[in-house]
Amino acid sequence: MSTAPQLVVHRDKELMAQAAAARLITRIVDAQASRGSASVVLTGGRNGNGVLAALAAAPARDAVDWSRLDLWWGDERFLPEGDPERNVTQAREALLEAVPLDPKRVHAMPASDGPHGDDVDAAAAAYAEELARAAGPENHGPVPTFDVLMLGVGPDTHVASLFPELPAVRETERTVVGVHGAPKPPPTRVTLTLPAIRAAREVWLLAAGEDKARAAAIALSGAGEIQAPAAGAYGRSRTLWLLDGAAASQLPRSLYPPASA
Repeated sequence: MSTAPQLVVHRDKELMAQAAAARLITRIVDAQASRGSASVVLTGGRNGNGVLAALAAAPARDAVDWSRLDLWWGDERFLPEGDPERNVTQAREALLEAVPLDPKRVHAMPASDGPHGDDVDAAAAAYAEELARAAGPENHGPVPTFDVLMLGVGPDTHVASLFPELPAVRETERTVVGVHGAPKPPPTRVTLTLPAIRAAREVWLLAAGEDKARAAAIALSGAGEIQAPAAGAYGRSRTLWLLDGAAASQLPRSLYPPASA
């Protein structure tokens, strides 16, 4: 069952990143207080990395028990380990190297020079198995119930590496798939599917900048998920769109006032 999206609009992308970082700290601390640990799915791109950089700079980051946090990724560029274009490489620079994480709980997606070589479908299957191993009986499915899953929204409405009309966005069974022929480079990627995304308690969609305004308007105006993958990304208990004023500029007035949360 989808949850109706809530909108929070910030003046600019810097404020959006800082507010999202503060919100994320609160969610992680709450999850750790109630269940002992927390799990978060990270996203790449300028907005995802902006949140991580803001988190690294936030004084309240020390409220998190970083050793009891599992980090996953929504998608990854299928490139060699350490490639500067990989989301995990950028995340390490923005945040991960600055906080005392348990390396065993940092679940990077496989690289193209890893144990599966250049077989992206085998790499995707391996990540699906890792997710399944981490899922407990209480999760009722083949992935953990992530506390927060963050997604950047592309100008074409793509989220993770689920692009409009391509096979990955139509996947209903598998939790992770290889992507061949993505319309933006690099063409080969690994991505969570919509069923895996919807396992999260909360899904946060990040959109900042004028180039995201049309995508946000389309996704929030009743478009179908095959044509607008962002429309199919929602959480079990909450779906939150975090936007700056530019990205919200084409939204119909009926979607205002933005929810405060």
